[in-house]
Amino acid sequence: MPKGNINDIQVFLAVARELSFTKAAAQLGVSPSAVSHAVRLLEERLGVRLVARTTRNVSLTEAGERLLHSVEPHFAGIDAALTALTELRDKPAGTVRINSSEHAATSILWPTIERLLPDYPDVTFEVTVDNAITDIVAERFDAGIRLGERLDNDMVAVRISPEMRMIVVGSPGYLDSHPAPATPQDLTAHSCINIRLPTHGGYLVWEFEKADKEYKLRPDGNLAFNHAGMAKTAALSGSGLAYLMENFAAEEIRHGRLVPVLVDWSPPFAGYYLYYPSRRQMSPALALLVDALRYREN
Repeated sequence: MPKGNINDIQVFLAVARELSFTKAAAQLGVSPSAVSHAVRLLEERLGVRLVARTTRNVSLTEAGERLLHSVEPHFAGIDAALTALTELRDKPAGTVRINSSEHAATSILWPTIERLLPDYPDVTFEVTVDNAITDIVAERFDAGIRLGERLDNDMVAVRISPEMRMIVVGSPGYLDSHPAPATPQDLTAHSCINIRLPTHGGYLVWEFEKADKEYKLRPDGNLAFNHAGMAKTAALSGSGLAYLMENFAAEEIRHGRLVPVLVDWSPPFAGYYLYYPSRRQMSPALALLVDALRYREN
């Protein structure tokens, strides 16, 4: 196949993945008009319409869908093979794209990357902080980091943290004027600071377990945030009780600025895992990060 055809197909694949000429152009480092021209030339050579364009939307025709599903795996295989050649280098090189929740990125991922940077200057770590549940395959990430209970079955999962737990915390001032809850049901008498989930739009469920009893609550309160940091700030101000990851509030608890309650109702659960598609060949750069992040009990 002439080289021009291959280049045009690669341009088409970028448009098909992004469903946008502008975004495809930014990804490829060319102008939108150049992207449009390349797709039009490919359509003329093939004699079929691949992309349906309107003033607002870009979508694939049936022929475009068939071409995407037919050729994309082959180009992905070529990329994987070229990436694998970096194994011949003295040190890993290339870009690793990771999607992570904010808490995992700041508490686990960044300290590891910071440690690796001086020794691996040819590796670029591109981190996207996103508290929503992201499809890492569709968004073309190499790996993601999430709690173990949220992983899909078709992913390879590597444990990168010890067990964790969620706890309820309040400021000493708040608890001086509001008796500490002894059971989850007692939360109905408290002002609770909720966290709105980005994926489904509902509030985070407060989960409790003790012996053979389990409770799942969405307590009432006149404060809600889509960011755990703001919920912690509100709790520190004495505005109510917050439901937070224990190690996220560890420093404030250690210095007495926050006090945990219902501790005996807060059992640990599986912590964070790094995950990646089971069918994807792992690049040396990703293998480096996986090994560095892998949790090893002392």
